Amino acid sequence: MTNLPVNKIVEKVTEQIYEQEPTLLQKFGERGKQKCIEDNHYHMRYLHTSYLLQNEAVFSDYALWLNSLLTSRGMKTKHIIDNFILIEEVLLELAGDSDEPAKSYILYLRAANEVLRREEKNDSITDEK
Repeated sequence: MTNLPVNKIVEKVTEQIYEQEPTLLQKFGERGKQKCIEDNHYHMRYLHTSYLLQNEAVFSDYALWLNSLLTSRGMKTKHIIDNFILIEEVLLELAGDSDEPAKSYILYLRAANEVLRREEKNDSITDEK
């Protein structure tokens, strides 16, 4: 992929998710935690694909698809947004903001979060009706 330590990024992000939301382990069990690890590997793959194509829409479209999939299974859009924020924080910690793949990944994560926030807002307006 790149010289980024993907496994370490995924491991740190997953640990932080479960530290911040300990109820996730109770709600989804160990299988849910393994799915979280898998999902974060997918996030990293899609970030890399977006980087190779120099196209942030690839990751944003993936984020929208992921949101519809996970919210249908009981997750909240906020979980995905928070997950992407954690990836950004870990990228900054491990790669800094001058590493070109990491720099682009961060831009793609931020763009996807903006799309997800709009989606979340639209969903809450629809729920109110």
